[in-house]
Order: sequence, then C-alpha cells, then structure tokens
Amino acid sequence: MPAKRSPARRPTMKDIAQRAGVSESAVSFALNDRPGVSEITRDRVRRVAEQLGWRPSTAARQLSGEGAATVGLVVARPADTLGVDSFFLQLISGIQEVLAERHLGLLFQVVEDVDDECVVYRRWWAEHRVDGVMVVDPRTDDVRPDLLDELGLPAVVIGGAPDARHPGLSTVWADDAGAMASVVDRLSALGHRRIVHIAGLPGLAHTERRIRTLRAEAERRGLAEVRSVTTDYSDAEGAAVTRRVLEGGVLEGGSPPTALVYDNDVMAVAGVAAATELGFSVPGDVSVVAWEDSALCRMVKPWLSALSRDTVEFGRTAAKELTSLVDGGPARTVRVPVPRLIERESTGPCGA
Repeated sequence: MPAKRSPARRPTMKDIAQRAGVSESAVSFALNDRPGVSEITRDRVRRVAEQLGWRPSTAARQLSGEGAATVGLVVARPADTLGVDSFFLQLISGIQEVLAERHLGLLFQVVEDVDDECVVYRRWWAEHRVDGVMVVDPRTDDVRPDLLDELGLPAVVIGGAPDARHPGLSTVWADDAGAMASVVDRLSALGHRRIVHIAGLPGLAHTERRIRTLRAEAERRGLAEVRSVTTDYSDAEGAAVTRRVLEGGVLEGGSPPTALVYDNDVMAVAGVAAATELGFSVPGDVSVVAWEDSALCRMVKPWLSALSRDTVEFGRTAAKELTSLVDGGPARTVRVPVPRLIERESTGPCGA
C-alpha cells in the first residue's frame, strides 16, 4: 500500500519572525496593522510573509473577533435548473470579482426550499461561518428578512423592491415592471393582441411583479387575450407549456397567441424548438421575446429578441453593498438600470 501523504507544512508567524529577524509579537503587530512597530519593520515583515505564502488562519480570525473572511449565498431552487441558467452564472461571476479583490471567500449552497435556507442561515450564524449573506429570489411573503434582522447578520437582498420594514438590510433591485411594460408596448405596436407570458417560479417577487404589470398594461390597452403561465424555469417545462399554449389550451376560445414572452433564455430557446415542431413559424406565426439576453439567444435561428442588462455588474453591485455593510457602512437601496429590449429576428408584425 502506498504511504499516506502528509499535508504540506504551512508557514507560521514564527517562520516569518525568524526570516525577518524580529520577534513574533512584532510580526503580529505588523500583519494586523497595529501600532508598536516602525513602518520599515512593518514593510519588511509583509514582504517576508508574501514570500513565504503566509495567510491568516480563518479560525484565528474568528477567535480574535475579526470575522470569517467569507460571505454566504444560498439558492432555494431545483438544482438541475441552475446549471443552464445564465443569470446566476453571470451574477456569481460579478460577485466573485469583488470578493476576490477583498480576498473574501464565497460559501455557496443549494437547498430545496426557503425553510431549508433559513436553517442554513441559523447554522452559519451560530458557527460564525460567514460575515454576511446575499439573498436571492425574494418571495412575495418572505420570512428571510425577519430572520436576518433577528440574527443581526449583514445581508443584501438581490432583486427585491425597497422595503421600509427592514431598514438594516440593503437592497439591489431592477425595475421588472418597467421592463415588462416596454415589452408589451412594443408587441402592441407590432399589432399583437394575444400574448402569453411563460413565467418563472410562482411566489417569487419578480415573477409576481411581471405578471401584475402584464395584466395592467393589457387592461390599459384593451387587450383581453393576455395570460401568464408559471413554470420552474427549465427547458422541459418551457417546451411543454409552449405546446399547450400553441395548441389552444390557455387563451379563451382556444386561439393560439401571436406573441410569447419567456422569463429566461433557456425556456425561450426550448419554446422556439417546440413551436417549430408544431408547424409554427417564428416570427411569421408567433413572435418570441426572452428575458435575460445571453449568447444562447444568438446561437439559435431565428436570433431571439431579448431583454438585456449587465448581470455581471448586478453581481458586482450586490457584493460591494454587502462588503460595505460588513465594514460597518449604512444599509442602502440601490437601483440598477432597467433591462432594455434588443430586437432581433424572433419578433415581427402580427400576421394573424
């Protein structure tokens, strides 16, 4: 049997002290930005620490009250829908850019539901695992802000509307209502009167905002045949709902819609394939708009019209707000630009 490998020895403050020719207490003062050593000694100690590859112990940071140097992100969604969701991939990329600059880690976990998510927050708080959390997918009746207030855990809600009931939490939000209004306005101008919104998960705050806005905009324009159908964001449900909608199973009178609005790019691509299989031409028979523009929207024929925003910057903004809270800054509400509609080949004048 091969011998078990021993872990590599990590450099210690004693190693730094010996290499720099100073005491261990001087090393501690220098690396923790405390008075007691000259600037020349401080610079020498830091150079030696960098040469040796020394990093502070997370456990030691916690014991000294300096925090865990880690923030948390919990997602309560079906795990099999996340791998193809461009929004979360780009959001996390933006978050990670900011955390890397601060040498902070990201503790990421996927759970079944919000109850499990709350259990994770309580465990992380009790174990001092994270210095703060980012909360995604705000619900219409959300218990998480109350819990985070109770725990006193710094938190940024991503995608939630401003909420005066929780002044200690920061919010980074986008105007989903304004984005949906712009889509309805354009489709209406193209002559579309039968519109179906193939939405995401029910109960999510942004899903409900989009549904309410679609209904309000339809009423304002006198569009009676407009509906929303919720899904789980997956390509399978996107295709299945598209078939049901186009076969006359949603609108009154059994007529198919002339325009479809999908809550993500994955469902829109699957929907175009399903429509083509049923003999519908895009955009000749039915126009298609996707929420969340991505490379996927430009890898199919026809290219998809889509609502576009800088999701990476969305993530950066959220991470900056959280690090500010962790540093003792005030809670804030930050609004990011409204997603804008980019028209491509999948939308056109109503041919019905």
